[in-house]
Amino acid sequence: MAPLQIELALITDAGGRPYNEDACGHWHSERHLCCVLADGAGGHGGGDVASRFVVAHMLAAYAQAGAHDAAGLEALLRNANRALLAQPAQGTDGGGMYTTAVLLSVDFEANTALWGHCGDSRLYVFRAGRLCARTIDHSMVQTLVDAGLLDESGTRTHPKRSELYSALGSEEQDLHVSVSAQQWSIEAGDVFMLCTDGLWEYIDDAAAEAALVAAADPRAWLAGLEAAVRQATAGRSSHDNFTALAVWFAAPN
Repeated sequence: MAPLQIELALITDAGGRPYNEDACGHWHSERHLCCVLADGAGGHGGGDVASRFVVAHMLAAYAQAGAHDAAGLEALLRNANRALLAQPAQGTDGGGMYTTAVLLSVDFEANTALWGHCGDSRLYVFRAGRLCARTIDHSMVQTLVDAGLLDESGTRTHPKRSELYSALGSEEQDLHVSVSAQQWSIEAGDVFMLCTDGLWEYIDDAAAEAALVAAADPRAWLAGLEAAVRQATAGRSSHDNFTALAVWFAAPN
């Protein structure tokens, strides 16, 4: 199978907050790529410490294990949770340290992708400029959507939209993680985006698709999304940090 060309781009910004609690990183070998994004839970303190710790821990664990299977990704998330629980709380208000996490695993030889997450940081998959799949949040408003009490657009404005029912830093019995049920066969033109709620809250699916179709490369796409967030939050002094990592695949030249 011919290898596809890959290009990555990243934006991250503190938004209207005094510091950025988002973290993001990636690791790759000749065969595998792992991308991890995390959003430290605001209001608990220590969120920036938790997010950086989880990104570093998961990338190091992936590099050692090469866990490109559903069970391996779930183990990465659960092991990161246990490791975070074992860390002394830093800069907190007396509670623990919490963070969301979303990760993407790619096998370059097989041209396949898998992903997993905990919380409301998301992974989106686009093909031919159209949204094909995304993660489902572990959040209170998502339970309302699942129950038919709220439509999808309402998740972006609901007053309880930031309340999670699962995040890393939770006791094992309270932890919920999700991984993709089957491997995604990557085709030329496929685009993945990992992002925090500080971005997707202001970018609906149609806007993300329109910006993608209009963009020549991942940097231009993310620049367009960043501009949309800044326009939507103009005049707001307390809007959230926002981070997005785009992963583009193209046919070899």
